[in-house]
Amino acid sequence: MTSVTAQPGKPAAAKRVPAVPPATRRSGFAGTLRSEFTKLSSVRSTYFTLIAFFVAGLGFAIAATAGNRVNAGHPLFDPTATSLRGAVYLGELIIVVVGALVITSEYGTRMVSTSMTAMPRRGVLYGAKAVVLACVSLAVALVTSFASFFVGQAILASTHGGASITSPNALRAVLLSAAFVTCCALLAFGLGAIIRYTAGAVTTLFGLVFLIPLLAEALPDNWFHDMARWLPGGSALEPIVSTAPVPGETFLFGPYGELAVFAGYAAVAVVIGALLFRRRDA
Repeated sequence: MTSVTAQPGKPAAAKRVPAVPPATRRSGFAGTLRSEFTKLSSVRSTYFTLIAFFVAGLGFAIAATAGNRVNAGHPLFDPTATSLRGAVYLGELIIVVVGALVITSEYGTRMVSTSMTAMPRRGVLYGAKAVVLACVSLAVALVTSFASFFVGQAILASTHGGASITSPNALRAVLLSAAFVTCCALLAFGLGAIIRYTAGAVTTLFGLVFLIPLLAEALPDNWFHDMARWLPGGSALEPIVSTAPVPGETFLFGPYGELAVFAGYAAVAVVIGALLFRRRDA
């Protein structure tokens, strides 16, 4: 048997302690969610864009309801839709920038490689980005939709031609408007993952939502009526904000159907983006 003795004047060898403690558990979805929320909330452009979304939606509601006070009480006047059109039509123009930047900004700065190193499970990383974007977009869209509705109806109150949140289909229109804006953000997110460039993703989305429905109007009426209900935008958005069937557009699906069609486009873009995100190099 042998023993180790310290030499005179020299201390015994100390046990080596690793500089970094070993990982105790695998990186999970909850931690990635917190990380992605920190990324999104720490960028000033996110606040500026979301504030612009709120101001634009509220400003349009004030201008539209004030300018249409003389029409209040008319059988075809929809006070709810008048208040919400700004949150939808202007909101989709603004929120898509946030949706695309959530993923394209990391490609632009090459920080996506760092994110993938910190979270090698690409599916978890992509899913966390999408969930954080959806939650933030929905929260801001709900605040904007409700604020636009109540401010618009306050302006119309003196005409006795306004609506209350308990009026038929008013709450449905407010909630579906927020859901539509959230789908816009997710569609931009999916396109951003596919194209990897902010300008390209936003331009492609504008082409889908605005240009294609506009070109479809040049078709013969029977062809257009068959296609319009399946297009992601254009007149198909009107049932979402309206509380009654839109005159002259009975060929469209109802509010839930039109929202489902648009959500389908967003889901396809997000799924394709997820497949490419997992397979392509950073």
